[in-house]
Amino acid sequence: MASESTVTTCYRHPKVESHVRCTRCDRYICPDCMREAAVGHQCVECVREGARSIRQARTVFGGRVTTAPVLTYVLIALNVLVYLGELVRPAIVDRFAMLGAVLRGPDGGHYLWQYPYPPEMHAEGVVGGQWERLLTGAFLHLPPTQGTFGILHIVMNMVSLWNIGRVVEAQLGRVRYLALYLLSALGGSVLVLLLAPGSPTVGASGAIFGLGAAYYVMARRLGADMSTVNRFMAGLLLWLLISAGLTSWQGHLGGLLAGAVVTLVYAYVPRGPRRGAVQAAACAGLLILLVLLTVGKVTALTGG
Repeated sequence: MASESTVTTCYRHPKVESHVRCTRCDRYICPDCMREAAVGHQCVECVREGARSIRQARTVFGGRVTTAPVLTYVLIALNVLVYLGELVRPAIVDRFAMLGAVLRGPDGGHYLWQYPYPPEMHAEGVVGGQWERLLTGAFLHLPPTQGTFGILHIVMNMVSLWNIGRVVEAQLGRVRYLALYLLSALGGSVLVLLLAPGSPTVGASGAIFGLGAAYYVMARRLGADMSTVNRFMAGLLLWLLISAGLTSWQGHLGGLLAGAVVTLVYAYVPRGPRRGAVQAAACAGLLILLVLLTVGKVTALTGG
């Protein structure tokens, strides 16, 4: 007398006959649910659970290893899109450029800051409550026909961002890289406010100088051949001096200093479970310092 065979089905698709078991949970799986494993096959859920349990590789600085500099692409695209917006509506530059303190008269013109100021004038810039200028100015660039460089302003900055940003992002990971970029941009704007509050400035140069400082600090931390890195840094500092009469050296220097401080923390905080928290706290501390410097300068300009 022949025995009746038992039909086994996939645990996810009960109507599909299956004779293969997951090597991890031992449940039956159909071809649609099979995933190749080191030995045999695993089901979808076990593969997903295994991926969660694997620790992701991290760099010396604590960043997750990335295969593509996505954030660098995004920053370049954002700068270019804003520039196209400037071409369509030039007033964007006047409204969102980094500007510490000027007076706008009834004729629409800008006048040197003085306090107290006549009633027909009104304050414009950071002293006028336009704090967003501290960051928005870093995403604007000179119109094609203005300034010493014109359209070369954005071209040079984006080429520099492409060359340096990819290297820095690969080592820091996206979160640390974004914090570095924004704090460098903010550091540049704050130094402009402190030393040249009446000068409108635009450009990603402060953030890029911060990336340059990061590149130098990272190379030293990794024990790289410093000959090439030192030449790069010498060129960056030389450009800082040469461009002093043509661009905002305050923005460049502020970005350089902020970027160096942030990356020194990234590079030399000891490894351990609290490294990320210490790095985040240091970035928050720098942000608070920059805010306090801004508040102090605004208070001094407006007579307290």
